[in-house]
Amino acid sequence: MRTTFVKTLIELARKDDRIFLLTPDMGYSVLESFRDEFPDRFLNTGIAEQNTIGVAAGLALTGKIVYVYSIIPFVTMRCYEQVRLDLAYNNANVKLIGIGAGLTYGSLGASHHAIEDIAIMKAIPNMTVLCPGDPIETKELVHRSYETYGPMYIRLGKNGEPKIHPDETKIDIGKSINVENGKDFALITTSNTLEIGKKWVDEWREENIHVNLISMPSIKPFDTEKIHELISKNLPIITFEEHNIIGGLGSSVAEIIAESGKSITFKRIGLPDKFSHYVGQHEYQRKKFNLLEKPSIEFLDL
Repeated sequence: MRTTFVKTLIELARKDDRIFLLTPDMGYSVLESFRDEFPDRFLNTGIAEQNTIGVAAGLALTGKIVYVYSIIPFVTMRCYEQVRLDLAYNNANVKLIGIGAGLTYGSLGASHHAIEDIAIMKAIPNMTVLCPGDPIETKELVHRSYETYGPMYIRLGKNGEPKIHPDETKIDIGKSINVENGKDFALITTSNTLEIGKKWVDEWREENIHVNLISMPSIKPFDTEKIHELISKNLPIITFEEHNIIGGLGSSVAEIIAESGKSITFKRIGLPDKFSHYVGQHEYQRKKFNLLEKPSIEFLDL
């Protein structure tokens, strides 16, 4: 998805010289193509994330459309005060591109894992939060980020996530995407769980269980209308995310269900509220937290 991001940004930058890219010493083997084509609109600020956000805010307030690229914890948590005050408070037109959703940087440990980023970013006023699940969602939402004024956080994977949607799919901020139709229950994914969710749905189909698979790349604003539609059909809902079970996709859906005043079967699948102390690559981490095997659905009594 990060390659798709850079290619899309280059296409946009060729048409608009306001686009500026910053990185706090990240993106080797990825950002060089942008740097080489637009050397006057690229700046490696060094390992100084707080300063980078201040520079980004200043550029934005002079009329630039600024993108800041780094590993998720470094572009969200390390500089959170600057994101909150320099960007969001001023409604600065800066897009934060975070790489390494969830446990992607497995063996590098908790300092590089992104398990609470959705929760902390969606709590900031003025901040849009987008979590694309495949290259098509990434390309579309980078275009929407360019068209939309204001601070934004885009959460990307880095494991060569495959295309799930057709090339012509159009995606808007604030809207979900219906991937598969099904009458038995709904599975809602976000970010880098889309690929796994699609695999589960295909396996369930072989068992004559038909699942409505929904991708939710827009976390804030959220597609509240889609959840109310599922509630009106009395369709059980399962959410699936590679993020702390607190504060992410599942929490957003739970809030809508609670405020609807109606009762439907609902289950959240995600990471438990604890740090990973396992040593191993992304796939190993996912296995340890039971994120790969499709869950039991006996509680649905289908």
